[in-house]
Amino acid sequence: MAGRPRSMHTPRKNTTTTTSDPEIPAICPETGDDKIAAFEESSFGRLLNIHITEARDGYARVEMDCAGKCNPHGIAHGGAVFSLADHAFGIASNYGDHHFTAVSVHIQYIAPARGALVAVAERVASNESCGTYRVIVTEGDRTIALFDGIAFRV
Repeated sequence: MAGRPRSMHTPRKNTTTTTSDPEIPAICPETGDDKIAAFEESSFGRLLNIHITEARDGYARVEMDCAGKCNPHGIAHGGAVFSLADHAFGIASNYGDHHFTAVSVHIQYIAPARGALVAVAERVASNESCGTYRVIVTEGDRTIALFDGIAFRV
């Protein structure tokens, strides 16, 4: 993924609030672009070199290269694939006007991967308190994993 822009979105300074726990910084981005920037600049996303290529309420598309994230067999570690899917899920569920947290997730690994991965998260159902999301992780035209998540409004 060398040579590609880090994100289609320009990072912006986030609006922050305080919490009762000094160990937990509270970032409360105000706009969709601020929310994208907060995820794009998150330490975990940077650790795995995950990049957001598209996001809107209920939808996110993120990319990650498997280089440096392989198991001893030379294929993408399941934890890295899961983290990519979970990151897309978090962005899709938190892009809108409310904050959500995962309460249940499930992943099915379909095929091994070695290269550039794309995870696309889409909301498939919602009500006032929960949203259900499907994330499909692909490498080119091959499906690598299917991830289902439920997010609860906090």
